[in-house]
Amino acid sequence: MDLRRLTPNPGKSAQETRMQIGFIGLGLMGRPMALHLAKAGHTLHLWARRAASLEPFCDVEARMHDSPAEVAEHAEIVFTIVADAPDVKALALGEAGLAEGARAGLIVVDMSTINPNAAREIGASLAEKGIEFVDAPVSGGEVGAINAALTIMVGAKPEVFEKVKPLFEKMGKSVTLIGDIGAGQVAKACNQILTGVGVVAVAEAFNFAARNGVDVAKVREALLGGFAYSRILENHGQRMLDRNFKPGFKAWMHQKDLRIVMEEAHRLGLMLPAAAATAQLFNAIVGSGMGEDDSVAALKLLEKLSTPQ
Repeated sequence: MDLRRLTPNPGKSAQETRMQIGFIGLGLMGRPMALHLAKAGHTLHLWARRAASLEPFCDVEARMHDSPAEVAEHAEIVFTIVADAPDVKALALGEAGLAEGARAGLIVVDMSTINPNAAREIGASLAEKGIEFVDAPVSGGEVGAINAALTIMVGAKPEVFEKVKPLFEKMGKSVTLIGDIGAGQVAKACNQILTGVGVVAVAEAFNFAARNGVDVAKVREALLGGFAYSRILENHGQRMLDRNFKPGFKAWMHQKDLRIVMEEAHRLGLMLPAAAATAQLFNAIVGSGMGEDDSVAALKLLEKLSTPQ
């Protein structure tokens, strides 16, 4: 097998404990996450559909492979972070997928945001092949990934979690075992309810203040000092003031995550009125051509829909 080796990172001590780590999904989030693992001294095994995705790894110890199966052949633990459940299933169980190349004891850690039931089903299918599965969705966006400051919500067997935890700690500042497989995705769905509703609430408040002719920055300053304070008001609120819609977390991704929330609500017979209204607003954001903007584009949509003065 031809392993096309990228440029190794010089100066590594032979005494360092290294692991063979697979990583698939080298986008805005995955790229910096994988680099943190490489800089911690681990050897990466990479697969990507686009060769350009591999360019940032020229200065670390990394090897690229021709398929996910080849990655699994050489890795002890494989991380994936992709768009949705069908992508995870294809990588794990599809043709030339991880299961085809897996060695005994392989751990597959999916850090995508997918439906909790899908995570459970993928985990069960991998277990039949002797492969451990961990669902570990993240919160913190691109900035959190770059700064190794992600919040990581984990569903796994406790003993498997302990094996992966040191690697999680290279990528995030908050790592919590929530429960069994699927529990991490439930926690992430809760996170997306709170952040989605929060972004819309801040956008509504700012649009209300602006339409009243009041200095929105002063309103935000006042609210930060009271019970209305939140990280959403602090961080996303500043982005709204700056008219900074460059994606840290794209609106279409939040739309997808809220779709997962509403699918689960339907399955469980739950009433989630605030989440439902927020999901519809994100549908409108994407439908208005702002899906590639950050989720703070909620402000632009509300401004657009407001009656001209």
